[in-house]
Amino acid sequence: MKKALSLLLALALALSLASCATADETATATNPPASAAEGANSAYPMTFDNYGREVTVTAEPQRVLALGPNTAELLVALGLGGRIIGTSLRNHSRGPLPEFAAEYDTIPELNHASATREAVISSGADFIYGLDWEFGGGEGLDVDELAGYGITAYINSAATIEQQYQEIRDIGKIFGIEDTAAAFIADQQARIAAVREKIAGQTVPNVLICDSIDAGIFTASGVNLASLLLETAGGRNIFGDLNEKAWVTVSYEEVLAREPEVIVIFDYDSPTAKEKIAELKASEILSQLDAVKNERFVIITLESVLPGNRMAYVIELLSKGFYPGLF
Repeated sequence: MKKALSLLLALALALSLASCATADETATATNPPASAAEGANSAYPMTFDNYGREVTVTAEPQRVLALGPNTAELLVALGLGGRIIGTSLRNHSRGPLPEFAAEYDTIPELNHASATREAVISSGADFIYGLDWEFGGGEGLDVDELAGYGITAYINSAATIEQQYQEIRDIGKIFGIEDTAAAFIADQQARIAAVREKIAGQTVPNVLICDSIDAGIFTASGVNLASLLLETAGGRNIFGDLNEKAWVTVSYEEVLAREPEVIVIFDYDSPTAKEKIAELKASEILSQLDAVKNERFVIITLESVLPGNRMAYVIELLSKGFYPGLF
């Protein structure tokens, strides 16, 4: 009797231990250790080629500086406005597109003009998406120094539409919104294709890009994104043959000799586009242009020709100015 009871107790203990082991195995399979779960679900770190500079992002950015009105509006357009803690260069802006104004206008300015080193370092940012004007040389920000403060910088420097699309794809990966980024690019491509189809076969007008007027005309060369956008919209940049620098100053006589039929005027800061037109009309030389006599002016905000979210918008706007009878 005692022997049988001992056997029964041993069997019960074995079953109990087996049950506990099974439960532990199930719990481990269902809820792996936190470190294992995080490792399996994390896409970070991720590395990007940012125009020849390697950028590594170790975690999803939470506090972002958008340096430049173009980069800020792009992030808002992608649904990332809530991550932005500061912007710069609003002195080069006439304000956001209407559909983004409500959110954009709530974002604080880090600096009204260019971002300062002190403001950036003390901002608490962990990531910068910034126009290349803000980096390197002179008073520009030093990306290596910023890295020492835990700030990763991705520089906005697209010189072609495809390069800007790649920036958007990279931003999509960095913030885990790849589908949103892809949909945004697809919309841009469809709108640009629609313009190209509409203007096909039209006589291409010669166009002067006028950024500012001083001792000469400060204009965009053939390697400037503004020139590419203009040509995609159906115009011909009369200084598109210049390709040593993105921005160049040309003489009034050079402009007169190349006979532009349309003048695209960049509007920002001061003087205003209206004041620039008055200067063109008051100039003894420039007032001889048919474009000035016929008031063939197309006004566009400067941030619209900077790399960002407005590729389709600016191509649509320029095309309407070049071919008013088609739209």
